[in-house]
Amino acid sequence: MATQQILRIRLEAEEDVVAARRRARAIADGLGFSPLDQTRIASAVSEIARNAFEYAGAGEVIFAFDTNAKPQAFVIDVRDRGPGIRDLESVLDGTYRSPTGMGRGIAGSRRLMDRCTIDSSPQTGTTVSMARMLPPERAEIAPARLDAIVKALLQAPLRTGANAGSYDSHESLDEVQQQNRELLSTLTELRDRQEELTRLTQELEATNRGVVALYAELDERADELRRADTLKTRFLSNMSHELRTPLSSIRALSNLLLNRLDGELTEEQERQVLLIRRSAEDLTEIVNDLLDLAKIEAGRTDVLPTSFKPSGLFAALRTMLTPLLTDPAVRLIFENTEGLPAIFTDEAKLTQILRNFVSNALKFTERGEIRVGARIEPDGEHITFTVADTGIGIAEEHQQVIFEEFGQVQSHLQQRVKGTGLGLPLCRKLAALLGGYVGVESRFGVGSTFYATVPVRLVLASDAAAQLAAGSGADRAGAGAAGAAGVDAAVAARGDRA
Repeated sequence: MATQQILRIRLEAEEDVVAARRRARAIADGLGFSPLDQTRIASAVSEIARNAFEYAGAGEVIFAFDTNAKPQAFVIDVRDRGPGIRDLESVLDGTYRSPTGMGRGIAGSRRLMDRCTIDSSPQTGTTVSMARMLPPERAEIAPARLDAIVKALLQAPLRTGANAGSYDSHESLDEVQQQNRELLSTLTELRDRQEELTRLTQELEATNRGVVALYAELDERADELRRADTLKTRFLSNMSHELRTPLSSIRALSNLLLNRLDGELTEEQERQVLLIRRSAEDLTEIVNDLLDLAKIEAGRTDVLPTSFKPSGLFAALRTMLTPLLTDPAVRLIFENTEGLPAIFTDEAKLTQILRNFVSNALKFTERGEIRVGARIEPDGEHITFTVADTGIGIAEEHQQVIFEEFGQVQSHLQQRVKGTGLGLPLCRKLAALLGGYVGVESRFGVGSTFYATVPVRLVLASDAAAQLAAGSGADRAGAGAAGAAGVDAAVAARGDRA
């Protein structure tokens, strides 16, 4: 620590202690410390200097300034050649009680300063090093400014030691009055701070009451939402069941009419019956999606994993989806899956996800191609299925909306292609059941790529718990075997000694 000495005062008489206090205040004022900080510094210097004079008979106070510290610091060293401080540890921790009050004085001085260290021994005496950091709002003090402060101090008369007798009662009274003013100022500031603290406490209590009331209201609203969600799930489930029966009847009757079991149909009648059947099929698909969502939200959806090849999955999808391709301007392409590993997951749910992806792509692609593919992820533990189209695309700000229930993006095809916005949210929840996730990469007017990433091997929660229990049992069995082996070894050892 590089410090520049400002002043040195010898402690040879009682008046020198007073002079040290006055000089400490004057230097602190010149360095830009606040009046309260000036009082703190002067009080600490006065207390430690008085201890040095009373217990060692003499000493010195050295005022210095650390220009290299961050922040800069006013440094005071008080030194004496006395017998040292007994029970220094108890003095520092505040448990020492001296009849003269020395322990309380040192403890109080340490609280007044930012840094205070004490080095004391019977051989070398005592050195108390104290420092007060320059307030952060004050600009750093340059060497020229420090020289000016030192020059001003040197111009002021300082009477110590041999000149101690020149102190008169008037100057002592001035110092006492100054201390009283400082004490009154400190008490006033403490009172103001106490009033401010009281006000803040009252505000905090009022805020806390408001927070408690808000939490109670939030809990009430949460209960209402849970009840509403339960009612919604129950309603969707009941409605879906109630609608599926008449829809099945409509589809069956439509097929009977189209198969001419009740006589021939005119061209117009066939067109109308086909429209009835198509509408029933669309409505059935919506009802099925609603029922699936309700079952998932109610936690009643079972995951039944099986092992299958991606090639078999794509073959089934090709058979299922090719009849939906009625526009010759659009091609449906399934990429080669050779080299991909077998998957252990719920094939029906994965098929449902990809079927929804392809169905959406067919709805919003007017020309070009729809390409279904799959790739293994770099970690080797996940596989990603993709459905890329050359359709109308989705703007970036709408790409999260489509995965929310009943969320739809308006487009020129929306009037021709009817939907409820349930397919993609269902895909998101189905993928989560399979331990994966879905997403989309799209550019408006260029096309979209929907993807579903799932584990190559699905581990159900029940399987994981069973594996954990089996592992723990194996560990216990191993420990038991080791213990038994240890017992056998001990018995054999005793037999050898016998």
